[in-house]
Amino acid sequence: MRHFGHLAPGVRDRLFHREPAPFTADAPSATLAVALGATLYSPATRPRLAEDVRKQAGRGVVSMVLCLEDSIDDAEVTAAEENLVRQLTALTTEAAEPAEPGADSGPPGAPLLFIRVRTPEQIPDLVTRLGPAVRTLSGFVLPKFTEERGVPFLEALAEASASCGHRLFAMPVLESPELLHLESRAATLAGIARTVDKFRDRVLALRLGVTDFCSVYGLRRSPEMTAYDVQIVASAIGDVVNVLGRADGTGFTVTGPVWEYFRQPERMFKPQLRSSPFLGRAQKLRDALIEHDLDGMLREVELDRANGLLGKTCIHPSHVPPVHALSVVSHEEFSDAEDILRPEWDGGGVLRSAYTNKMNEVKPHRAWAERTLLRAKVFGVAREHIGFVELLTACLDA
Repeated sequence: MRHFGHLAPGVRDRLFHREPAPFTADAPSATLAVALGATLYSPATRPRLAEDVRKQAGRGVVSMVLCLEDSIDDAEVTAAEENLVRQLTALTTEAAEPAEPGADSGPPGAPLLFIRVRTPEQIPDLVTRLGPAVRTLSGFVLPKFTEERGVPFLEALAEASASCGHRLFAMPVLESPELLHLESRAATLAGIARTVDKFRDRVLALRLGVTDFCSVYGLRRSPEMTAYDVQIVASAIGDVVNVLGRADGTGFTVTGPVWEYFRQPERMFKPQLRSSPFLGRAQKLRDALIEHDLDGMLREVELDRANGLLGKTCIHPSHVPPVHALSVVSHEEFSDAEDILRPEWDGGGVLRSAYTNKMNEVKPHRAWAERTLLRAKVFGVAREHIGFVELLTACLDA
């Protein structure tokens, strides 16, 4: 796998100062956590799920969650499990079959695949039923995670992974009312921290369930508002990052919340995308982003990163290219990060950036620089005059 691997080599060469590096599902967890990018959710009931997975991989999706929880009706669980086992087995069989001579097989392999379960018991049951097809899986998504509810999930996952001889990761979803309520938040966060630290080698990333957060108070943000405009949600996000997203080696990758909207028939507020980056031919792209209600999502992705989050939960394929385009490291960011991490500056100090528009303070900016170079490895570094508009246009034209 590689981000933007679905683009033609000549297009990647035009866009990237350093192209995204390829990686596999066996890569170190630190690499995979950053590489998740836009994680596309799909109900496990879809009748052509295997075909959907391959199609989305061909369009640049690198991680997917096949959902047995909130996206399906309670009465559909048994049928969804059967469909999931059948579809993943078919996906494994297709991957093992050699391509016909001269056939265009598209990008090799499936994306990183995770199953969102409801109960701990589903994990060993599905692993057993999948048999050899379990090797298509990278892990499981664990809903409504707290210390009390999370330990049985993680124990079941560790035992299932050992029994099948295949590395399986967990992605806990932080979405419980206890985490939102002020009087229980600190204790809940402390319990989650103890639990994920105990199972550190199993936890790939922590996901935020902002829709569930909003439901606790009967709220729903409009497409013109980001999660950070809903103060009760923003405060919870800040506390999650404070406890679980630290850059001192104790933290985890925390991913951005889902964007619920596809398009909006009528606007109340001005669009959030400035016109200047879209002058000329790209004006049509700006119009399309606004029409499909993605300008609010773009702002939220930028705010995600400013608040310490990386990657994003997505429920529609149209959300994936913008998230990935915004994940590419700019030439300026890369230049700053490389300068900060030069060996001759190990003792600290302050230096003017190569772009001569800021001061880089070596010690305070070191953790940012290290994270930036890891993101640069998996998402690439744009050429000096290439920005989000050019990256997104190339993805949409592919």
